[in-house]
Amino acid sequence: MKDYKETLNLPKTEFAMKANLPNKEPGLLDYWEEIDLYKKLKEKGEGKEKFILHDGPPYANGAIHIGHAVNKTLKDIVIKSQSLSGKYAPYKPGWDCHGLPIELNVEKKKGKAGNKISVGEFRTACRDYAQGQIEVQKQEFKRLGIIGDWDKPYLTMDSKFEAGIVRSLGKIISKGYVKRGDKPVHWCVDCGSALAEAEVEYKDKISPSIDFGFPLDNKTIKSLFNEDIEYPIYAASWTTTPWTVPGNVALTVNAEFDYCLIQVKKDSDTFGLLVGKDLIEMTMERIEIKEFKVLGTCKGSELEGIEAKHPYLERPSKFLLAEHVTTEVGTGIVHTAPGHGLEDYAAAKEYDLEILSPVKNNGTFNSDEEHVGGLFAFKANEKIIEVLSKEKTLFGLADYEHSYPHCWRHKTPLMFRATPQWFIGMSEGSLLNKAKKAITSVNWEPSWGETRMGSMLDRPDWCISRQRAWGVPIPLLIHKE
Repeated sequence: MKDYKETLNLPKTEFAMKANLPNKEPGLLDYWEEIDLYKKLKEKGEGKEKFILHDGPPYANGAIHIGHAVNKTLKDIVIKSQSLSGKYAPYKPGWDCHGLPIELNVEKKKGKAGNKISVGEFRTACRDYAQGQIEVQKQEFKRLGIIGDWDKPYLTMDSKFEAGIVRSLGKIISKGYVKRGDKPVHWCVDCGSALAEAEVEYKDKISPSIDFGFPLDNKTIKSLFNEDIEYPIYAASWTTTPWTVPGNVALTVNAEFDYCLIQVKKDSDTFGLLVGKDLIEMTMERIEIKEFKVLGTCKGSELEGIEAKHPYLERPSKFLLAEHVTTEVGTGIVHTAPGHGLEDYAAAKEYDLEILSPVKNNGTFNSDEEHVGGLFAFKANEKIIEVLSKEKTLFGLADYEHSYPHCWRHKTPLMFRATPQWFIGMSEGSLLNKAKKAITSVNWEPSWGETRMGSMLDRPDWCISRQRAWGVPIPLLIHKE
């Protein structure tokens, strides 16, 4: 009788029953390198239809992680499939070699540039560190079976690459897109630098929210509302950043909104408040006032140009008009510190007001700043609240949870502060429109990539300067005057 095994039609192969990849893969990779597989694939495709994949480079810092592996493997699948389909599909890998993470690692060993080590020596150390990280990642990518021109990668720190960036910058400058200005930017104290929009992440944060007042002259009130009033009157405002009050130069209202003068009694005090009509109830609830009396109403446009007094400093705060004022929250009268906010900055520039920025690079106030000199900005909140209370210009205080910008590296809250920076003006010469038009000509997979890229472009100006030692320099000279 035949053995049943002999009646089975089983495939016969020299393939091993087990893959045993940990042992076999290194040999396969060695064979690919021995026969120069990448060169053979290129030669096979020469003269045929081109398929070019521009590789967004990994950052030269640390071993690769799962994100790198997925990214490079997907690209490798695309390149190999295009090559095997008969196309000329070269692949030139690259590395992003500049930036803060490299600096921070070098600082741990060498100290800060300009302190324990010269800037030139620091840059050399950064270059050496980046080159070492490139070699580590290169071997790890090759171990994944990624084929490409690994002996001739592009590096953003190569002189030719940097020269190309400078030439491109020159073209941008020649078209009038680049400008310099003291504009508010996201500033990280730990980085000691301005941050790009892509380096900012938003997390919930609890901040002290305050309702406070700007004293108004009774003669001004008489001219607006035809009311003779003997008690103090204040323009009511609300903020979640008390530390910005030292930088206040103005109050911003909406020309189309109605604003009411109301009489308020709190404890034994009687005083008047100027508040947006649609925000009276919300404001009264916050400052715990149950009874009030409306004495008169005016349009926001009638307030333009009049002056209130700063809550505790001897200087005026002028009323401005702007469309960013809403009735969603607050009082309808926006405390405006142009050195600490883009909308504030735009409004102040419209009226040619001074741009105050009393906070230094390390996050502390200038030593001569009244009451808060030398204090770290966020820690100055408590002192400013104390001063407002003493001046009787503080009406309400509460914790407020809101979404707040943080540094993506340090996970610490950022400051908006005006510093001298170089910008590419997106509104200059319809640059923004050109960029948006270019986006629509691309086939996006997945489709939400188009929306994400569009939102990144939708900004007034792009800050291109950083206050760091290791990066592509901006070779521009500033007139001494």
